[in-house]
Amino acid sequence: MTGGRAGTPGRLLLALGGAAAARAALMAATALDARPAGAPWRRTNYAGRPVTLLGGPALAVAATASAALGAPAGSAAAAALVGTVSGVVGGYDDLAGARPEQARDKGLAGHLAALRAGRVSAGAVKVAGIGAAAAAAAVLTSRRGAPAGAALADGVLATGLVAGTANLLNLLDLRPGRAAKAAAALAALTAWGPAGGLSAGPLGAALAVLPADLGERVMLGDSGANAVGAVLGLRLAALPSRRVRAALLGGVVALTLASEKVSFTRVIEATPGLRELDRLGRLPT
Repeated sequence: MTGGRAGTPGRLLLALGGAAAARAALMAATALDARPAGAPWRRTNYAGRPVTLLGGPALAVAATASAALGAPAGSAAAAALVGTVSGVVGGYDDLAGARPEQARDKGLAGHLAALRAGRVSAGAVKVAGIGAAAAAAAVLTSRRGAPAGAALADGVLATGLVAGTANLLNLLDLRPGRAAKAAAALAALTAWGPAGGLSAGPLGAALAVLPADLGERVMLGDSGANAVGAVLGLRLAALPSRRVRAALLGGVVALTLASEKVSFTRVIEATPGLRELDRLGRLPT
């Protein structure tokens, strides 16, 4: 029985498998961080504490593998594609985007400015890679025999949800645990229905990396946040109602555009409830 068709016991096994894979990947990341090869992944976080971005690839591998394992028939290849590509190009941005010449190439405005100056930023490479993978996933999961208009609408929604959710999760990765909490919440809310197996494994993976993220030992970075966001975006694209999918995409686009002008951190800190949830489990500054 595939994870996509499994009931509650099957989803629980997928979540446990995702958690186990993430813990194993984190152990490997810790071992690599102690070696010279881990040096390019080391950063200083917002509080001045040393962390490693290797938590991102650990989450990307676990979330992608478990999502593909739990995917309904016809969606496993799409899950593997979007998770893998998003993790790889996100990792490239984590490394190449840290170079001094790319310091100002942040956000949509920064990537566009770099292109106008004749440069291709690491972020632009990431956006192109995730967008291409999202479009390919839309083709892989398209309904055979659907009318042309419906197929086009579904393809646009699927592409937008995969790429947009990948980017939105990354925009939240500005404080310890924030992106992992958001991923776990979204996965928990969508771990039901015929395509719920896409979310069950990433739910376990996100919860498994959360303690290390909150403890400021690792960061998810672009690799982890983009990958888990992409597979969860694929889950949103599998929702049966086109109106719901369109509304979700509208919300993702609105939040993404707002992020160019408004600080998510400032809004969260000013909002009771969100502020306490965001700080829950975090080390004191």
